[in-house]
Amino acid sequence: MTDFRKAILAALELPRQPFPSGVLLDELKLLLENLGIETAGTIVQNRTTPDPAYLLGKGKAEEARLFAASAGATLLVCNETLTPGQRANLREITGLEVWDRPFVIMKIFESRARTSEAKLQIDMALCRYEIPHLKGLGAQMSRLGGGIGTRGPGETEFERHRRKLDRRVRDIGKKLRVMKRKRTLQRDRRKKMNIPVASLVGYTNSGKSSLLRVLSADSTLVAEDRLFTTLDTFLRKVYLPSGKNILVSDTVGFLRDLPPGLVTAFRTTLEEITGSDFLLVVLDAAAPDLQEIRAVVEQTLEEIGAGEIPRIFVLNKSDLLLPETRTALEERFRSAGEAAVAVSALEGTGIPELLSLVDDFLLTRGDNPPERG
Repeated sequence: MTDFRKAILAALELPRQPFPSGVLLDELKLLLENLGIETAGTIVQNRTTPDPAYLLGKGKAEEARLFAASAGATLLVCNETLTPGQRANLREITGLEVWDRPFVIMKIFESRARTSEAKLQIDMALCRYEIPHLKGLGAQMSRLGGGIGTRGPGETEFERHRRKLDRRVRDIGKKLRVMKRKRTLQRDRRKKMNIPVASLVGYTNSGKSSLLRVLSADSTLVAEDRLFTTLDTFLRKVYLPSGKNILVSDTVGFLRDLPPGLVTAFRTTLEEITGSDFLLVVLDAAAPDLQEIRAVVEQTLEEIGAGEIPRIFVLNKSDLLLPETRTALEERFRSAGEAAVAVSALEGTGIPELLSLVDDFLLTRGDNPPERG
């Protein structure tokens, strides 16, 4: 569901943080735009450590309340992950609904989910997010109950809701385990076919779906210029110049500070990546923070256990670069010993070179890539 609201964004500028607050706030603004939420303004506070009670500090929280009132905002969105106490305290002092970055990302995933598996994975992540925040919901969670289905007259609304969420997590877990077994069987069947499998991986909105559509000549694949269009794995056959073919899968995009709960919930889907013979790492060649994005992608691959899988870097959206810039970028990757090619999925340029590179890549590693679990 899309919200038509205004939000105040808040972030901390901390010593030695990996990304500047300005970069993270720009990305958070873009994330909110995908939910139809307008950013009315931003607040940044320099601190050595987050305030344990309010994240920002009580004075800055008061400032956020006044800022929101003057701007007509009803939502405070913090870039940092909030503890249940911080979220409750900010809500009390500002009178605003309070979100943090993980919740925003989960809301986008929720709006994009199409298949039953994706919906279950999002539901799992949201339940796990909500459980520790229950005690911050106020007095209504402290009321005693004694109705049908409760544990007795001494059970609080918090305890009742906690049991409900715990039961939901267990039920979803059972369903996802069934889906995991099905995926494992599918991967085993593909291995027996002895067809190499590649996964398209990269930052969200880097053009992975557009690339798969071009490579497979399947115009039915959805490719849109927005974040997290793909939450499900799509597998398509791609023919190489040598006459051989490979299977290429599209996977969920990565992001800075992707919530651990989402990574856990999407473990079944991400196993498609770890079971690949090689990776096609798709990067937005025209992104001003290309090297930072590459670092995020490689760190995420390490975290999910795919750091050692052979890879080809696909420098997409190269039509936005000058020819000499595009050539220099390719050379920079190649001089570092990486297999890389500049392409434009939109215009179809560089695709023949990419397919030839995949052919050569497989040839140098033998026709039978190493088995992976």
